[in-house]
Order: sequence, then structure tokens, then C-alpha cells
Amino acid sequence: MSRTTTRPTRWLANAVGLITFVVAAFPVYWMVNSSFLDRNEIRNPVPTWVPFGGDLDNFRTVFETDQFVNALKMSLMVTGLTIVVSLAFAFVAAVAVSRFRFKGRMSFIVTLLVIQMIPVEGLFISQYKMLETMELLNTVVGLTIVYVAGVLPFTIWTLRGFVAGVPYELEEAAMMDGCTRIQAFFRVTFPLLAPGLVATGVFGFIQAWNEFTLALVVMTREEKRTLPLWLSTFTDVNSGTDWGGIMAGSTLIAVPVIIFFLIVQGRMVSGLTAGAVKG
Repeated sequence: MSRTTTRPTRWLANAVGLITFVVAAFPVYWMVNSSFLDRNEIRNPVPTWVPFGGDLDNFRTVFETDQFVNALKMSLMVTGLTIVVSLAFAFVAAVAVSRFRFKGRMSFIVTLLVIQMIPVEGLFISQYKMLETMELLNTVVGLTIVYVAGVLPFTIWTLRGFVAGVPYELEEAAMMDGCTRIQAFFRVTFPLLAPGLVATGVFGFIQAWNEFTLALVVMTREEKRTLPLWLSTFTDVNSGTDWGGIMAGSTLIAVPVIIFFLIVQGRMVSGLTAGAVKG
């Protein structure tokens, strides 16, 4: 292919990439921009593109009560437990499916796919009844169980590709050097799976952190709200929707996700690349 043909193609690809980035980033920009505007400016038909003269009143509204702090603590506890428990179970299951041949192995893998196809709304009644019987409604443990059940199938399926991509011969070589099977796995294979654990952990974190409908069913008490549920408090039948408060709250909710992503981004990128090559 000649250089004259390659250059227009490259420009077209760059233009498509730039447009895609702008479309994806614009809602985030509009959320942050609106968080500094008052209600009248937000509802004005003429948009305010840059919040010159804006203030922090919407953020002050967020911190006026303890609801935000309580919801933040609840979300951190539930999300943290969900990631730890789901990764622990998924890691063991992925190793079992990838390293061992046992009766029902393929049925187990197919079941994982089928479970992910079930609409979440179809499980609300059974999940509510189960937690009610176990007296786990409005508890961190109860919501964590529901979240783990939702995150686990995808996590197992993803980690299975990472485990299968690590040659078993590496463990055999370590065992020939005197390691036991468990020592060979944790000294040789486990470090190679760290990027996969981080990548799947990020997806689990985002799913649990932003989940709304399951929390709405399980956490019915005001003091037990997670952050997505807390955002609904800015909508009132009489006063309408406080869009400034919602935008300010949404901006604050996004901060922990950004910080978490910045911490693990190196491992996540290498994990996604490894999964794409080895999966």
C-alpha cells in the first residue's frame, strides 16, 4: 500500500477515534460542568458550556447532612467485600476448570454462560425472600451475597482464560526443581495471574459500586443506603429534581472509581492484553 493511500486512511482513523472520544467524554464533562451551576442555569434552554462564575453550593448541599458519608461507608464496605469474596471464589473455580478434568466440567462452564443471560429483574422476588428468611435484609452481608452472585459468573469465565493461558509446563519444571504442586502454583503461576485478577477486579468494582436496582430491593432503610440509592434523595415530589445536587453527588461518586483505576491501570492494561492474546 502506497504512502498516499495510507495517509488518508490514517487521518480517517484518527478522526473516528477523536469523535468516539468526544462522544464518550461529553457526558462526564457535562456532569462536572453542571455540578458548579445553580438550578436556573442548569434549566436554562441556552446551555452554559463553561461554569465561569459558578460556585460550590451544590457540593455544600451534598455535605450538609451525614447521608453522603454514611452512604459512602456503606458502598465501600459492600464493594470491598464483593471484590475480595468474588475473586477468591472465582480464582479457585477458574483453576479447577482450567487445570483439572472432572465429570460435569463442561456443564459447569455452560451453566456460567446461561446464568449471565438471566435478567436480573427476574431474580428480585427469590433473592428478597431468601434474604428475608435469613434475616439479612438491610445488612452489608446480605447485599454482598447478592452482588457476589451477580459478579461471580463473569469473573470465573474471565479468569478461566488467564489460567488456561499459563502453560502447565512451568509448574512441572518447578516441581522438577523440588517444589511441591502447591508451591509451584503459587511461586510460578500465581504471579503471572496477577494482571488477570486486577482486570477482573476492576470490572467487579465498577459493577458493585454503581449498582442500583438490587440495592433498592435489599436496602430499604434510609440509613442503609448505598451511594446510587443516596442520589435518589435529590428528587422530591414537591420541589422537583435538584439536578445540581445530583451532578455534584455523581461527580463525588466517580472520584473513588477514578482513583482505583489510576492505582491499578498498569496491571489492568497488561491483564487485558494478556487475556486478548492467550484467551
